[in-house]
Amino acid sequence: MSNFEVNNQKSVELIQAEKPYASSYSRVSYYDAVFDHGKGALLYDVDGNEYIDFLASASSCNTGHCHPKVVKAVQEQAEKLIQTTPAYMWHEPQIRLMERLAKLAPGNSPKRVSFGNSGSDAADAVLKLARAYTGRPYMVSFEGSYHGSTYGSLTLSALSLNMRRKMGPLVPGIYHIPYPDVYHNDVSGMDDEQIADHFMKPLLDMTSHYLPKEEIAGIFIEAVAGDLGIVPAHKRFMEKLYDFCQENGILFCVDEVNQGLGRTGKMWSIDHYGIEPDLMTCAKSLASGLPLSAVIGKADILQSLGAPANLFTTAGNPVTTAASLATLDVIEEEDLPGRSERLGKHARERFEEMKEKYGVVSHVFGLGLNLGVEICDPETGEKDTAAALKISTRAHQKGLVLITLNGSVLRVQPPLVITEEQLDKGLDIIDSCMQELVEGKLPDDLVKGDRGW
Repeated sequence: MSNFEVNNQKSVELIQAEKPYASSYSRVSYYDAVFDHGKGALLYDVDGNEYIDFLASASSCNTGHCHPKVVKAVQEQAEKLIQTTPAYMWHEPQIRLMERLAKLAPGNSPKRVSFGNSGSDAADAVLKLARAYTGRPYMVSFEGSYHGSTYGSLTLSALSLNMRRKMGPLVPGIYHIPYPDVYHNDVSGMDDEQIADHFMKPLLDMTSHYLPKEEIAGIFIEAVAGDLGIVPAHKRFMEKLYDFCQENGILFCVDEVNQGLGRTGKMWSIDHYGIEPDLMTCAKSLASGLPLSAVIGKADILQSLGAPANLFTTAGNPVTTAASLATLDVIEEEDLPGRSERLGKHARERFEEMKEKYGVVSHVFGLGLNLGVEICDPETGEKDTAAALKISTRAHQKGLVLITLNGSVLRVQPPLVITEEQLDKGLDIIDSCMQELVEGKLPDDLVKGDRGW
């Protein structure tokens, strides 16, 4: 594979041409790459270089780039009708997709569905619906969560200062508690019950002193905290949290935008916990990266608002819903959840080997082909953001699309259609980058400027 330090001239020229026109907040930069086309788990830049994709466009291409079945569905629908707004009339793909998503949702309760354009507006819908259905004002979310960039969703989030600076006041009535992360909290010597109680304590303290639990509308959680580092929630805590919600009339709401649709080795990440959420959001890979989101929830909750409380002109349009129907076909026919589980096990084993070999990996998080690999200083064990960025930058030079999360975590989320050979080639690249790191061959100036989250 090419060394792109000497072979990305056109990419650099195009990026420079954009600079006078781009906003300061429109991109989290890592390295210079302008992509031209893709197929499956491969991407090609404007200079003709080939990359193995370990990002899947932030888990929005679980079916890979330009899957033939999805492309065909888009082409055929675009020839018939590109847009007629479901805000006023109907079209068949949307009707069929609503039924299909309602039947795919966890649990046996009757479900209803509403559409939006992004995970952000889906999170806003959860906030609206929880308040409308319960008649209560408050929501609880988690530190380290990322739910989107609209005002409601960014207030529910608690991850980045740049998502709050200069934007206050934010949406009122939203509180945050620590995420049930067993990797970065001292739970040594505790059994599962004690760990669950440890993470429940902030919520119980809050509702005992200043937040009446009878006034909480919903609790919103990622079963796997994506931007925290792809960290799964502690299972017994999730069960206790669900019981707390049931006992107090609080809606249990789950964000599946990043982690749903086969990414974790099951159709939905919440399936790992055996819990039926009251409300659930999905987007990203729902239409293989086309702008479509959905809120799926218990039928009576989705009936608690009247039009036009949460409808959008282009949401659920003919092309995106046709793409989504084809996407769901691919996920089921090619058993992408099963591939995720199988290939994820192999990738985890490879990273555990790298952990032993190089000493720069402190943790391997995640479920399925959905891993966060935390990079640390081998002497202190502390998180090493600079080293993680060096690895991701060097990986790009060797033909791998790889970025970081939460500073020091390598984000490993390939398309679920990736071949075993492609996966191993990508893992070999990361292995070689780690070796160069420990040998002192990755200089500080490898990473240009302010990069990453």
